[in-house]
Amino acid sequence: MQTSSNKKQLVIGNWKMNGSSAENASLLLSLLPVISRFESVEVALCPPYPYLTTVADLLDDSDVALGAQNLSAQLSGAHTGEVSASMLHDIGCRFVLVGHSERRALYAEDDDLVAKKFATALRAGLIPVLCVGETLAQRQSGETEVVVTNQLNAVLKAVGIQDLVKGVIAYEPVWAIGTGETATPEQAQAVHRHIRQYLADQDRAAAADCRILYGGSVKADNAEQLFNQPDIDGGLIGGASLDAMSFAAICWAAQTGPITDSIAI
Repeated sequence: MQTSSNKKQLVIGNWKMNGSSAENASLLLSLLPVISRFESVEVALCPPYPYLTTVADLLDDSDVALGAQNLSAQLSGAHTGEVSASMLHDIGCRFVLVGHSERRALYAEDDDLVAKKFATALRAGLIPVLCVGETLAQRQSGETEVVVTNQLNAVLKAVGIQDLVKGVIAYEPVWAIGTGETATPEQAQAVHRHIRQYLADQDRAAAADCRILYGGSVKADNAEQLFNQPDIDGGLIGGASLDAMSFAAICWAAQTGPITDSIAI
């Protein structure tokens, strides 16, 4: 059976721990006039915490959404150095990254904590972007689908399928993040297809509606091939999002790529 859904592709720029007030303003001054012309792609930017409010002001007259790179699983209280979901919502964030591979690898965030953060984000009215993906060793040992499924299962158990698909899923092979290596379009599509089939096993309509992004050294010169894959609904962009023209070119590739998914179940 074929299931299809019409939706805009989504491109999210993750600035990571980069930028300054002057650099951010310069970047957006160059970027916003260009991407404002792209009507069939949704764009979001995730600056570091200290710049969220100033970037929000710069985005105020645009359709570009604001996102955060992380959040606390706790609602409030004595958690020095943490930032709550309600605070992010209060300053205008629409999206928040959850379980980015750097958080998992460098800060020991496990599947259970990621699932709690996902649920906390939803309760505050944010759209969590759940990052999943395998290391090089896991890919080489044939564990990619098992690893990704386990990461998805933790969130499914915490919130259920209907809430899981209220978020966005981003497949980011850890071995392709910041390394210059990129999964081939066929490799990326195979994992995206697995994720969508996993969702379809729970609810076919949910599988069609959920946006699944690819993240992992997406650049202007490979974005079109990646976004042309039937189960890839856009990208989570790291380094290239810090260059206005490169990021605009990636958004253009999403704008001109397919905006429908078709899956065989």
